[in-house]
Amino acid sequence: MVVVAILAAGRGTRMKSSLPKVLHKLGGLSLVERVLMSVEPAQPKRRIIIVGYQAEFVKTAMQSVPNLEFVEQTEQLGTGHAIQQLLPPLSGYEGDLLVLNGDVPLLRPETLENLLQVHQENKNAATILTAHLADPKGYGRVFCDGDKKFVQQIVEDKDCTAEQKLCSRINAGIYCFRWQDLELVLPHLQSNNAQKEYYLTDAVTQVSPVMAVDVEDYQEILGINDRLQLAGAYEILQNRIKNQWMAAGVTLVDPSSITIDETVKIHPDVIIEAQTHLRGSTVIHTGCTIGPGSLIESSQIGENVTVQFSVITDSSVAAGARIGPYTHLRGHVSVGEGCRIGNFVELKNTTLGNKTNVAHLSYLGDTTTGTKVNIGAGTITANYDGFKKHPTKIGDYTKTGSNSVLVAPLNLGSDVYIAAGSTVAQDIPNDCLVIARSQPVLKPGWVSKKRQEKENS
Repeated sequence: MVVVAILAAGRGTRMKSSLPKVLHKLGGLSLVERVLMSVEPAQPKRRIIIVGYQAEFVKTAMQSVPNLEFVEQTEQLGTGHAIQQLLPPLSGYEGDLLVLNGDVPLLRPETLENLLQVHQENKNAATILTAHLADPKGYGRVFCDGDKKFVQQIVEDKDCTAEQKLCSRINAGIYCFRWQDLELVLPHLQSNNAQKEYYLTDAVTQVSPVMAVDVEDYQEILGINDRLQLAGAYEILQNRIKNQWMAAGVTLVDPSSITIDETVKIHPDVIIEAQTHLRGSTVIHTGCTIGPGSLIESSQIGENVTVQFSVITDSSVAAGARIGPYTHLRGHVSVGEGCRIGNFVELKNTTLGNKTNVAHLSYLGDTTTGTKVNIGAGTITANYDGFKKHPTKIGDYTKTGSNSVLVAPLNLGSDVYIAAGSTVAQDIPNDCLVIARSQPVLKPGWVSKKRQEKENS
């Protein structure tokens, strides 16, 4: 049985932001959300976030996450002081307490599972996560016995002697305690140190036995204190994701210029070209070539689709379609099989039947088409009257000429031909040619007359 406590009370002054540090985004999720994700496989009995700076703001930001508890640390007097705030809510609890930091977002679930396993199998009073760093400056040092398992001393960096600073084993700030042992020592912590704070590490050295577990990849325990470290963490996260997909049979052309959210799903034999970004719940199926220079967010892309220099959001594209260059699909667009959506086309809340073409320079909003429809260059649907959006329906095999304006609400039947330059504002039955152009008005001599008037003035 495990309770998780996440330290999230600090302001994070080095972020130079009014936003609490733990709410800064890393790959679409806040730092504290990532910490919560890392502990999900452990299925904790309770998840407690210790808040302080802008506590209400943090609570509001996390209100969509179910079954969270919040404990306030009104004064930030150190990690030991933060955990002291758990004494009332965990009174009578018999089990383990896993302590995590809200600004350490790169922990792998398997690392925490291993920490818990070592802790519980050895019946430790405390087990701490450690790492060996080539440059341990800034981290507390961990000193173990000859077997390098049992912890004898933990010294904060600012309290280390010159000799102690040579130790490369550092404290990652991740702990697992047997709560009943920790509960006894927490009230007796002292602040006799350079920072005048109550260190949780002092509690570690007052219980026994205590074991250290080294993390294999030190990058997992890197904390975020400023924007530079946030950018570095994103690079680490992206390398993990991209290495995973390349190992699974996805080609990434110029991986350093590509970003992929971990929520994205990509099938084998997909090519992702340079400067392409995949976000949200996007799924890319086999045989696709995506990019270069494309953004796809929370969209479904069928097999053998090509997307070039385009933006697709909250939409679906069926197999064999060709999108772009410079296409924008947004607001629940559904593109049928074998369609071609070309240069400088925008579709919004629109459904296209199979083998429909919208080749260039067009806008369709709130539109539904049948199969094998051809939308000519410059065709637009005038779907907004200033108060409401209105639908347009276009039947199978219908073709619109260049620079057509379709004034919604409008129903065009099947096999309708719209002559170039027409403005259509009434429903059209099947099998019709529509010519809706106003007669030109000619005024001979108008230009020379105006020129003379200008000269005379």
